[in-house]
Amino acid sequence: MEQRLFGEPYETPDGTTVIPVSRPVGVFAIRDGQAKWEPAVDATRVALLAVTTGLVAAALGTLAVLRRPPWPDLRAGEAPRWWR
Repeated sequence: MEQRLFGEPYETPDGTTVIPVSRPVGVFAIRDGQAKWEPAVDATRVALLAVTTGLVAAALGTLAVLRRPPWPDLRAGEAPRWWR
């Protein structure tokens, strides 16, 4: 069984030859004798990744503030009790 990686090339009205590939990740465009890879970027997926990353960071930050460490507070400007 033959497996094709590239589809049939076709020419657009502006003279660019487009060669589709087997996965929807982009196309090869041949313009003026120069081949260029043009990736298919899904803006929705990029935005979803950014929002998810922000929500995870916010949740971790909130947990860090709400759940304090078991050791005593060491704040700048405050001397320890044994120092007083």
